[in-house]
Parts: sequence; C-alpha cells; structure tokens
Amino acid sequence: MEPVPVDVVVIGAGQAGLSAAYHLQRRGYAPLQAGDLDRTYVVLDANPAPGGAWQHRWSSLRMATVNGIHELPGFAVPPADPSAASREVLPAYFAEYEARYALDVRRPVRVRAVRRADDHPRGRLVVETDSGTWAARFVINATGTWTRPFWPRYPGQERFRGRQLHVADYVSAEEFRGRRVVIVGAGISAVQLLDEISRVADTFWVTRSEPDWSDEAFDIPARVAAIAGVEDRVRRGLPPGSVISVTGMHWTPWARAAQERGVLVRHPMFSAIEEDGVRMPDGSFERADVIVWATGFRPALDHLSPLRLRTPEGGFRVENGRSLDEPRLFLIGYGPSQSTVGANRAGRAAVRAIVADAVPEDALVA
Repeated sequence: MEPVPVDVVVIGAGQAGLSAAYHLQRRGYAPLQAGDLDRTYVVLDANPAPGGAWQHRWSSLRMATVNGIHELPGFAVPPADPSAASREVLPAYFAEYEARYALDVRRPVRVRAVRRADDHPRGRLVVETDSGTWAARFVINATGTWTRPFWPRYPGQERFRGRQLHVADYVSAEEFRGRRVVIVGAGISAVQLLDEISRVADTFWVTRSEPDWSDEAFDIPARVAAIAGVEDRVRRGLPPGSVISVTGMHWTPWARAAQERGVLVRHPMFSAIEEDGVRMPDGSFERADVIVWATGFRPALDHLSPLRLRTPEGGFRVENGRSLDEPRLFLIGYGPSQSTVGANRAGRAAVRAIVADAVPEDALVA
C-alpha cells in the first residue's frame, strides 16, 4: 500500500505533541481526513488513551506535589483538589483539550521507523507504523522519555532475591510497608519517593555523588542557566543530561519533610548487589528487601535509527528544536524542551519554522 501523503506527522500526544498540533491548527493546518488535500497534519500516539506520561505516574502522586505542571496553550488546567491523583486529573485535562480543539489524535498507533523516501533534500520522510504508513514533508517527534526507563548495571544485580523496580513501575509506598528499601538516585523523583516510602518502611538512600543542594529559589535566572547548559550539549550532539546536573537540587517541600524526619541521609553508591542486599564501597553490607531505581529516563528515539542521525557520543545534533543533520525533522520535548513550559515553546517554534520553510509541492519536483 502506498504511503498516505501529509504535510506534517506529529509523533506523540503528550505536552509537546499537543502543543505542536494546536499551533498547526492556528497556522491553517487541518487534521488529515478523506478529501483534505492542502496543509494537513496527523498526530500519532502509542498510548491507548489521552494523557501522555501523566497516565502512567504513580497513584500517590498528588496534584499538590506534582513538579512542573504547565498548562497547554489556549486552555488552562481546570481547578483541582490538591489531594487528587495527578494520573486522574491531568489525563482528563488532556482528553478535554484534544476534544476542544478537534486535534483528531490517532491511537493506539506505534511508530516503527522513520526513513527518507529518497535522496532529494526536500523530499518526504516515510513514517512506518503498525497502523499504516505516511509520507510527510515534515516530522515533529514528541515521544518524550517515559517509555525508556534507565536501569544502571551493577555486579550481582541478577542475584538479588528481593524485588527491583524502576520509578516507572512504582505504584505506592504501601506495597513496601515494614520492609527495607534501598532508593537509588539523586533527582526529584528519588527524593519524592524517599519522603513517601520512609513513612512506612526503613529506607536507605544512595547516590553516585553528593547532591548539590541550593537554598536559592529555582527562579527565572536559574532556569535560563539550566536551559542554556542543555542547549549547548544537544547542539554539539551530546546526550542532553539533566537540568539538575546544571542547577543542583533545590529544596522542595518533600525534601524538607524528609530532612525534618531525619531520613534525608545520602550514602555513597554501593559497589555490588548480593542476594539479600548491597555491598558498600567500604566493605560493609546493607540488607535490602527492595531496590528502587529512581535513575531517570532516556529519550525514546529508536524509531529514528534509519535516519542515521545519532552521533558517536550518543546524542542528536539539535538547535532550536530542529535537527541540524535532517532539517525536515524536529525533536521537541528533547534536551532543553523536556520541561512542560519548554515543550509548549518548542511546539510553537517548530510550527513557525515549518510555515517559514514550506514550499509548494510542485517546487519539489526537479
């Protein structure tokens, strides 16, 4: 079957993807429907329902403790009970947003590969999925990171007789009541889980390096500095890294709460895992029933492999959300636009660039 021609394919319907679709609509693009020929787009989402990564967050993550909510463009997040679960409130908000603007998200559609149709620099990119194939003039990739949890490898990991899980699989602290839990990681999620789990279990927190705690508010200058650091990395084709690696850890309510209860005690990373616990660098042994890996995520970009854009360092060369090595491809929600506010801005910037770069179809024939 021949690929369906379309101007823009948006891959992913989280914050970044919906922002891009909204701005496409504002610029005169319409969802691809039978009979529509001019200025079309299609949004493909692998999830079975609206909500992006929010629908997969742990059930005890409440609206009061969610880090970094930012409304989608044109429609504010409705008022919500601070004690309500974010995995219920925010997916409902995303669903209402899709319906309000008739974004016509197609799901569940899993993208298998993106490849060039031919060698023409202004030709089309072919998007292959489990539900059809599209030939796009531009691709906006907004697949985020939630589907690629990062699991570090440590000696003896396979011998552990307890339970190991990544934060992506975490549900609530109740399942660990009365147990000894080792929490690995130095980011926001690690500290949130430390505060939560330590209320019902004996916790032991380990990180590779001492967190750099900051008493200063994470204000606009701090955010600008963080984004600039990540922008420089992705421009050079380096893996994006985290904002925390640039700004350090800022004191949050849950960090203060853990500190006040005496559980915010950082230990060096263990050197090996054994059947019933972990072996520390000084040779001492720490018993464990559970190891929680709060070790972050990696960009979900394997479907872009046919384009051969990954650098030897493992990243993609991107500037202002656009691939420097494949200008028909935009990577939003990647690097400096991983935050919710950054994703909104990146979606708008990508659409502006597409509108400025678009040329009549007959001009592509040479």
